[in-house]
Amino acid sequence: MLLSSGQSSGHLSPSRSGNYLQLARERERERERLSDGGREDMATVEVETRQARKRRRVVWDVAPFDIILPAVAAAVGTFGRVLECLDRQRQEHVAVKIVRSNPRYRDAAMIEIDVLRHLAEHDRIGSQLLLSGCSCVKMQNWFDYRNHICIVFEKLGPSLYDTLKRNRYRPFPVDLVRDFGRQLLESVAYMHDLHLIHTDLKPENILLVSSECFKLPNCERASFEETHFRCLPKSSVIKLIDFGSTVYESQNHSSTISTRHYRAPEVILGLGWSYPCDLWSVGCILVELCSGKALFQTHGNLEHLAMMERVLGPLPHQMIQKANRGAEKYFGRGSRLNWPEGAESRESTRAVQKLELVKDIISRYIDGPKSSLIDLLQKLLRFDPSDRLSAREALAHAFFKD
Repeated sequence: MLLSSGQSSGHLSPSRSGNYLQLARERERERERLSDGGREDMATVEVETRQARKRRRVVWDVAPFDIILPAVAAAVGTFGRVLECLDRQRQEHVAVKIVRSNPRYRDAAMIEIDVLRHLAEHDRIGSQLLLSGCSCVKMQNWFDYRNHICIVFEKLGPSLYDTLKRNRYRPFPVDLVRDFGRQLLESVAYMHDLHLIHTDLKPENILLVSSECFKLPNCERASFEETHFRCLPKSSVIKLIDFGSTVYESQNHSSTISTRHYRAPEVILGLGWSYPCDLWSVGCILVELCSGKALFQTHGNLEHLAMMERVLGPLPHQMIQKANRGAEKYFGRGSRLNWPEGAESRESTRAVQKLELVKDIISRYIDGPKSSLIDLLQKLLRFDPSDRLSAREALAHAFFKD
């Protein structure tokens, strides 16, 4: 997904709205001058006039040759899609997130707009006070078109997940992981200072600012003649995106959050959650960047808990005792996880058995000193959220001083 920075504007001001309508009228007049043959290439939409129940047909500012570049879809997801577009006023390429006209996704989009405005306002104040800013994406503009919320961002590069995928899931060098981790934690700490919890941290939601990369020959070869190359980013600068699931700490919290692979144990056990759930996700992300593979590749709660115990040791007894009724079924007598008896298949059992301890995973992929990284991960992936490092504590860890 490609997203952006710039100043947030919230609701379109009358002047900004007027600019869009003025552009629409210009395009309408241009359309009238075109011959019938040329009209087939124009993108037309219906725009409601001030007179009730009357509609007029105009050419909006999204003609294929005008704003939306032909066949350039930056990302497609359940929320809608992101298109690479040309901002004619600024004469620069932008990314426009177009949200489906579904109440659930519209609500999430309005939450994202509110959060982006809040983050931008405090980041601006921090810049004036010469404080370090955050690596959170900034909104340039937004508008509501035919029940679709459209959010305008600057165009960025690929996500860390897309970069891993392009490199056939070969891990990043540890120095890059360190840079990525520091910026990610700075963004999380900044959000937590503002009493915001992201709740959906994952490599897909971390974007490189630049698409430029350089190729390095990989030590592995498919054959004697063929050499594989890794594409590593020239710049390690990243931006955190997708704030549609972000909540204020004081708000009511839904029972389920986060994408499965990055979901914290307290969420699965129904113990309630807060800021530490983001730090668990950060720990999972750092392991994935170091190894090239998601730490917990699972689709079920019981299997997920079994994988956690395989990688991190037994779940604390006090957490099991406090689990809600929905999670009690995952445990047998003596508070022991109902595994492998409760496994759905042999494949599931084998998937858990092949996992290693965190320290062994890191030792297999990282050459040179690794003790500080292992220590950081073990402290981010503590089962008890009250024992987990905070974002500020993690930033002060020795791994970021190496």
